[in-house]
Order: sequence, then structure tokens, then C-alpha cells
Amino acid sequence: MAEPSFLTAVRESYDTVAVDYVERVPPPAAMDALSRAMLAGFAELVRTAGAGPVADLGCGPGRVTAYLAGLGVSAFGVDLSPKMIGLARCAYPDLRFTEGSMTALETGDDELGGVLAWYSTHHTPPQWLPAVFAEFHRTLAPGGYLLWGDYVGDERLRPTQGYGRPVSYESYLLPLDRMVGLLEQAGLVVTARLEQEPVGRLTRPHACLLARKPPRAEAGTQDPRGRESARPRGRS
Repeated sequence: MAEPSFLTAVRESYDTVAVDYVERVPPPAAMDALSRAMLAGFAELVRTAGAGPVADLGCGPGRVTAYLAGLGVSAFGVDLSPKMIGLARCAYPDLRFTEGSMTALETGDDELGGVLAWYSTHHTPPQWLPAVFAEFHRTLAPGGYLLWGDYVGDERLRPTQGYGRPVSYESYLLPLDRMVGLLEQAGLVVTARLEQEPVGRLTRPHACLLARKPPRAEAGTQDPRGRESARPRGRS
């Protein structure tokens, strides 16, 4: 099957801008306090659940992957761009980075304790988001967490330049409520949301969503009709 054109555009564009991206984008320590707090809370939840490693999807040069590892979680990165993956491996040789697409992850069912999609889904056309979020659900272990962060709005952007270089990708900004609905349709339960107006270098509204794959049910309780029913395992 031929690769969707948007994936080709994203790969080629980020191969082109990879070095400039590292030079121009501040490291995670320079993020605004609320974004750093969301990452820290996500890391703590994943550590506490103990359900598996975290996949940083669309990891770019690996800075946020390394930041999560510094917060005590087992993290690895996945990105479409071979140039980005090369930079990540060079900068963080002790961490694992692989080329891949979040539309079809090379990860087994129920393997991940966490998925991080940090400013990495806005290049995905809206009609592809259900498939992407289904992959998040498939690969997350029961009780595992997703942290999604990105720009929000109602706009389709077609830039010709990015990070000082020519690019061919597009960006699709969707309302936050629509993103919540798409995650819930994929079977993920949204437990927290943070909306922020532009701050610092971010010139557009942005938001974070924390979601969870429901824990597996286990036998042992009785439902109101007198039959044995499921009891949630782990924290809710």
C-alpha cells in the first residue's frame, strides 16, 4: 500500500529542518511552568501505575524523551524523520529511538504504560486521527496513560517555510472539545484538561489532555441485579 502523502511530506520536511529545529527550539527546561507540570504529573502517574514504558511519539531530536527519562520513567522515542532519529541517537545514546509512524506502531497490544504525543499530531489530517488514537489505545496497557499536548483552534495551515527552511507539511488545528471526543471514541477516558492562551514563544492557543485506557475488570463484586460483575483494578 502506498504511503499517505501527508506522512511523506512530514518526513521530508523534518529531514530538511532537523538541524535548524535543534538550534531554534528551546529545550524542555525552558517550557512554561504549566506544561512542565503536566509532564511531571504524567511521569508520576506512569511510574505509580507500573504498567510499562512510555513511547514518545513524534519525538523529534529526543529532548522530551530524555526529559521524561530524567523524571524516572522508562521512555523511548519514535519519529518519522530519519534525520531527527539520528540526532536523537547521537545526543542520547543510552535511550532507544526508532523510525516509525504513529498511524501504525511497531508495538504490541497492551505494551505501554504511557504514550506521549507532544505537539506531534497537528500534522495529521483530521480523518486520520481516529486511526492514530486507535493505535494509542491498542498499544497502551490497561490503566496506561496518554498525555497529548498541541495547538488548538479551527484552522488549516499551509506554511512554505519552517525553522528557516522550505517545508511541505500542513497543520490542522482543531477545537479542544473535538479532540476530547475523538479520544473518547477511541476508548480513552479523558481525566484532565489544560487550556492556555499564547505564552512565551507559543503564538497560538494550546492545550494538554490527560487520558487513560480503562483498567481491566476483575471478578468479585455483585451488580445491583445480583450477578457477579467486574471490579476495577488499580487506581481510577
